[in-house]
Amino acid sequence: MARNNNVTIENARIIFRNFSGKEDRYNRAGDRNFCVVLTDEVAEDLVRDGWNVNWLEPREEGDDRQAFLKVTVKFGKNPPRIMVVTERGKKSLDEDGVNLLDWAEINNVDLIIRPYDWDINGKQGRTAYLNSIYVTIEEDPLEAKYFEVPEIGVKHVEEEA
Repeated sequence: MARNNNVTIENARIIFRNFSGKEDRYNRAGDRNFCVVLTDEVAEDLVRDGWNVNWLEPREEGDDRQAFLKVTVKFGKNPPRIMVVTERGKKSLDEDGVNLLDWAEINNVDLIIRPYDWDINGKQGRTAYLNSIYVTIEEDPLEAKYFEVPEIGVKHVEEEA
């Protein structure tokens, strides 16, 4: 299917995180995904371009609906670039480590979503896939304090030389 322009969202807020692909009421086992909250303006643009935007109904009377887009995280032929940023630097996460994002305290998210247009048996749609994401997390103060202390039983590059 044709691929259209990617969508970049900076300072994003993500909800319903399931980077681990855990089965639950709304998710089949192995399906990794999350939702990104959208401004009304961005939501309108995405709907106009054929994206499947959804809305959360207001919790309290007088509040507005909140637009969001479900984003699929798929590893395989074209895996996403997933980076965690801390005060010490950035680190790439792979399929085995991405579940960290399910419970991490997040300070900021910048991401790029790529569309995939599909047509199956006359039904058409557009799925949002994660292309890349940079997640700045709040670091555990004890982890930061003891970061330089080597782990017992773990070989380091300097030791192998």
